Amino acid sequence: MIADTPRPPYYAVIFSNIRTEIEEGYAETAVEMVRLAEAQDGYLGHESVRDGLGITVSYWSSLDAIRNWKQQTDHLLAQRMGREKWYSAYKTRICRVERDYDFSVADK
Repeated sequence: MIADTPRPPYYAVIFSNIRTEIEEGYAETAVEMVRLAEAQDGYLGHESVRDGLGITVSYWSSLDAIRNWKQQTDHLLAQRMGREKWYSAYKTRICRVERDYDFSVADK
């Protein structure tokens, strides 16, 4: 599903990753991180896909909201587990969205 974001400007955190073979706890933690992010002040939505390379883009109202999410206690634990078990590589990018536009067949 495509996230329904507000009018710009807002921020995007792009998390690109390559998984290891270790599955233990990953799926449950991923579900919990979505639940916690949705409850975090400043969260606007997210989109995620995995086809070998995993990419999750989360949308936030401000850089402060992103900093607060990065420091959330359970998220810190998930980050550590990611480095120790679940990811062989990852990169995080933080961007300011200046402009967006959309198309949907339903809009015709």
